[in-house]
Amino acid sequence: MGEIFTAACLQLNSSAVIAENIATVTALARQAASQGARFITTPEVTSIVTRLKEDVIRASTFAQDEDPAVAAFRALAAELRVWLLIGSIPVRVADTKVANRCFLFGPKGQIAASYDKIHMFDVDLPNGERYRESKSFVPGQKAVLYDLPWGRLGLSICYDLRFPHLYRTLAKAGADFLTIPAAFTKTTGEAHWHILLRARAIETGCFVLAPAQTGTHSGDGRKTYGHSLIIAPWGEILADAGEDVGFILAEIDPERVAKARAQVPALTHDVTYELDNMQSG
Repeated sequence: MGEIFTAACLQLNSSAVIAENIATVTALARQAASQGARFITTPEVTSIVTRLKEDVIRASTFAQDEDPAVAAFRALAAELRVWLLIGSIPVRVADTKVANRCFLFGPKGQIAASYDKIHMFDVDLPNGERYRESKSFVPGQKAVLYDLPWGRLGLSICYDLRFPHLYRTLAKAGADFLTIPAAFTKTTGEAHWHILLRARAIETGCFVLAPAQTGTHSGDGRKTYGHSLIIAPWGEILADAGEDVGFILAEIDPERVAKARAQVPALTHDVTYELDNMQSG
């Protein structure tokens, strides 16, 4: 396993103004790097938060290298000489649809990996909030792993969190760290955020880094939960950002992955079984 390193989760309150969001990420990332962070992560929809499909389409480009946020974050990773995971940026994949795409930038400014969110948040919440991501976004089709200097990283985004088989697949393919950048609603966050993230860490024996959006967003008035988390493989919360814009740091010791999995080797205990659908009468 790799050496101990410091990871950071930035917590944002992104707006509909891309330049403002880039400036906020740049300032926070520089602060985190100055405090020793070598792997810096940001939330879902880092570059723009808006419910208006037209604004999302206008903000996206077919050529991802031409996107101003992609260009800015490539330069930022190179400037700071860090691994920089941007939770997501909309990238046009059709005339009226975009991919919700996560980018991993290397310390030379290269795009090392990308991942398109697989699971679409199409829900009607009890408080009347209604979301239909599938109207604007094309779901991804592939899980993604990437070898960082310290171990293997498994990528995901927000609503993916509710599908444990994705994370089990990543862990069984060698993931040591899982990133789950999110813009969880305040309603669902209060109910499920901490529980689900700790469960994913415990089930897989992975470190979980979950940078989150927070507060009321000027772009569309939605409220997100915040509480960016860094969680150890045994399920301990190493850092919690609360509700304010800012960042959290934690030391990541990759050796803890092997220790957790040795204590409870559940990843090696899968069995194949049949469903006996019993009926009354």
